Amino acid sequence: MIKKTDWKDSIECENDYDDLEPSQECFNQAQIDLRDYMRLLWTQHVYWTRMTIISIANDLPDEGPTTKRLLRNAMDFEMLFNQFYGHKIAHEFGCLLTDHLVIAAELVKAAKAGQNKVAARAEKRWYANADDIISFLAHINPYWSEKCMREMWYTHLSLTKSEAVAILTKDYAKGIELFDQIEEQALNMADDLSNGIITQFPERFS
Repeated sequence: MIKKTDWKDSIECENDYDDLEPSQECFNQAQIDLRDYMRLLWTQHVYWTRMTIISIANDLPDEGPTTKRLLRNAMDFEMLFNQFYGHKIAHEFGCLLTDHLVIAAELVKAAKAGQNKVAARAEKRWYANADDIISFLAHINPYWSEKCMREMWYTHLSLTKSEAVAILTKDYAKGIELFDQIEEQALNMADDLSNGIITQFPERFS
């Protein structure tokens, strides 16, 4: 079983989950289901991002279908958010996450083509989009602090950029090392989002 201390210790920055009953020793099935699905979506997010980067870097014929599958991840997040925040908020998050993925692909393509100025502009838009996501999440859930969200999203972007550079420069060992970090960090992000939802909507998980 998953002990409460396990997930609280895994969070990289402080957040307020005091509304969870201290007597609760383990997660119930509804909480486990949310955490598992959130982890699945974030795992798919980083795996399909990696596969898209590899396709772009190597001019693989699967680039189109792979990118299309990556973009589906944003819609999957939208459907999950719809269960708790309604269609309007969920759709806005889906659009923000789609932009996050599209800009990342543009950045990789520009870097591959040696278009440094274009890549720099794309990276600037990528971080601006991240700021929008951070502000959005902090606004809809008081248990997702802006400080914590910024730390997580900026780390996610930094690691992904480094991974792309490693793949483009054919430093495959470094790329794999970075992806191990990306995978671990994505699971931490997933858990933090799940914990915030569980705390914000206790009646849905009683």
